[in-house]
Amino acid sequence: MHSKKASDITNLKQEIDELDERIIKELKVNSRRSSREIARILKSHPATVSNRIKKLVNLGIIKNFSVQLDYEKLGYEYIGIIEITVKHGALLEVQKKIAMNSNVIAVFDVTGQSDSIVIAIAKNRREFSVLVKSILGMKEVERTNTHVCLNVVKMNL
Repeated sequence: MHSKKASDITNLKQEIDELDERIIKELKVNSRRSSREIARILKSHPATVSNRIKKLVNLGIIKNFSVQLDYEKLGYEYIGIIEITVKHGALLEVQKKIAMNSNVIAVFDVTGQSDSIVIAIAKNRREFSVLVKSILGMKEVERTNTHVCLNVVKMNL
């Protein structure tokens, strides 16, 4: 991921209008909807919606069209949030290693008491334990603070 200049972000904001924002909102609900269906909902022309979606993709605002999974129905009983404190200078290396794990669904670089936050899934307690211990076992990791989710109210990752 590369950073954008403040002027680039301001220019992008100027290119996005209310219709674009409404299209994005509809795609977030269901990215499989056709331009025609979105146009009907928004009371717009299908060609207009299609062109706007192409514009949003070309601008890099829409990165991809993906599915939202129900991890519990796929057999993942554990969702965990793992706060990680990393030794000075090793953060990106540690984050890249952790991100390669198939049980990890998100890695965030954060401010606060922790350096990084990981969201991970596991099918059972043993699998979750192995994951957490593998992170804690990295020589660059000073400590972790692990939270197990009891209920998911909203997750749109």
